[in-house]
Amino acid sequence: MHRIQQGFTLIELVVVITILGILAAFAIPRFAALDGAARTAATSAMVGSLRSAAALAHAQYLVAGTAPASVTMDGTAVSLVFGYPDAAGISAALQDTSGFTPATVGSTVTYTRNGATTPATCTGTYTAAAAANTAPTIVASTAGC
Repeated sequence: MHRIQQGFTLIELVVVITILGILAAFAIPRFAALDGAARTAATSAMVGSLRSAAALAHAQYLVAGTAPASVTMDGTAVSLVFGYPDAAGISAALQDTSGFTPATVGSTVTYTRNGATTPATCTGTYTAAAAANTAPTIVASTAGC
């Protein structure tokens, strides 16, 4: 007579559980650190968006040739100072700042990443041009992401 085996033996189950435990010990720390890397990448992307929006607005300013006080980007008026977006204009040029909280002080807008470990050091800062023939200052701070 043949004996039919049903199920797994205790040894097989213990080996599988041990292998899963070893894999989990290596995988969990790698996945736990991904949230900080994602916030850093999002903040860097916001700074890239600030640079692009300022460059696009400046290009439209140069094409206009008459030194306009504002340009229109995707149907939205973007106010300018010295040919680049001012503090209010850069937010209009970006249009989507989801995941960030903007704060304006004078001619500077700071975009703070929501959920950052240290919000004050997970930011993208845009300072409008201060004089003719100078570009705005755009700075990323990702130490606290």
